[in-house]
Amino acid sequence: MTDAAMTSPGAGATLPLVFDEPRGRKRPPRHLADLTPEDRRAAVEGLGLPAYRATQLSTHYFGRLVDDPAEMTDVPLALRQDLVREMLPPLLTPVRDVECDDGTTRKTLWRLFDGTLVESVLMRYPGRVTMCVSSQAGCGMACPFCATGQGGLQRNLSAAEIVEQVVAGARALSRGEIAGGPGRISNVVFMGMGEPMANYRAVMGAVRRLTDPSPHGLGMSARGITVSTIGLVPRIDQLAGEGLPVTLALSLHAPDDDLRDELVPINTRWRVREAVEAAWRYADRTRRRVSIEYALIKDINDQAWRADLLADVLTSYGDWGWVHVNLIPLNPTPGSKWTASRPEDEREFVRRLEARGVPTTVRDTRGREIDGACGQLAATGA
Repeated sequence: MTDAAMTSPGAGATLPLVFDEPRGRKRPPRHLADLTPEDRRAAVEGLGLPAYRATQLSTHYFGRLVDDPAEMTDVPLALRQDLVREMLPPLLTPVRDVECDDGTTRKTLWRLFDGTLVESVLMRYPGRVTMCVSSQAGCGMACPFCATGQGGLQRNLSAAEIVEQVVAGARALSRGEIAGGPGRISNVVFMGMGEPMANYRAVMGAVRRLTDPSPHGLGMSARGITVSTIGLVPRIDQLAGEGLPVTLALSLHAPDDDLRDELVPINTRWRVREAVEAAWRYADRTRRRVSIEYALIKDINDQAWRADLLADVLTSYGDWGWVHVNLIPLNPTPGSKWTASRPEDEREFVRRLEARGVPTTVRDTRGREIDGACGQLAATGA
């Protein structure tokens, strides 16, 4: 399966991806985090250096979180600058940090090598730290309630540009720059800017760099990583075969096709039942519980009968606890005609799902006041 096309299960023809990034853009420079350990050794040997220099560099980048060549004292000074220039080129330049929640939530606006802007969000909770990363600059899915989708797609990020968001957050934590003292990132969610499954190759590369054992990667548990999608069915099936027990999050937002066609335009290609069936296949194969993301929008998708319909859809695929519903009070975005549900409607929605045995939570709206919550990332104001 290529990045240029997909075939939906049961379909007889290959479907072109109408949401590919614009062609002709210059690619980001090659970076250590783009490469497997084997490819790093080959790249270093291509520079006329012994292969073990790749492991030294990986140890500094992933293990020690070093970004200053002067600290790489086990690499000869005469080689250091050239090696760093070729293997660790700068990818992200911080433009602005904004914080809330007494400094435990930080949103960073990054400028990429070509001037493109993206955002990431670090959120510290008692007992864990979550990094929300962007996989694309902008988004081509055009969901009307999402600030990122309203801006359109600019380009895909490379695997290293994704990884560098996490490494930058890890550095800030290790240096005690985040309220609460030094710490480590425990969770990564691909819920920032972009549709991760539309940049599948780079996202999988990033996930493997995050989970590769030290010194070849950050050594994170795959179970602490969540990959979100609005329902690109062939990619969900492909993810199930990767052998990576990451959590899949399906952004559903409506249990019926008529409404979902409006809220999530890709639904005209893969219908509600197709997306949920793919999520079920993922859960059945990996034995990993799937998260159903559902933004509650006042008088649009928060009716009690829609909660009942959502329960009907989800409970028709098995009863081993394969799914969990994560309700998201709609976060405000500029120019949006929609707003969050009334508290009483939210409570009734939860009650009806739980009455049907569907585990349900309401997401904490971390970062709302700094436009860092779900659906608010837009990378503006630089």
